[in-house]
Amino acid sequence: MANVETRGGSLSGLSEREAKEFHGIFMSSFIGFTAIAVVAHILAWMWRPWLPPAKGYGSLVDGATTTVASVLTYLL
Repeated sequence: MANVETRGGSLSGLSEREAKEFHGIFMSSFIGFTAIAVVAHILAWMWRPWLPPAKGYGSLVDGATTTVASVLTYLL
């Protein structure tokens, strides 16, 4: 371990300015990823709830069939 150079004494080897820049990019990327994940989970819940109704997922199909039939009769 001879001649080990450290820039600014940090463990990462980044200067304070570089560390702040990396932190900013990391935080904006994390917030963007989290926002996309939240929207995806909401859409997945709307499509098929994780906790099925008392009669199971089959009851969702019956309701969807009735809804589609009523919308089609309204449009036609």
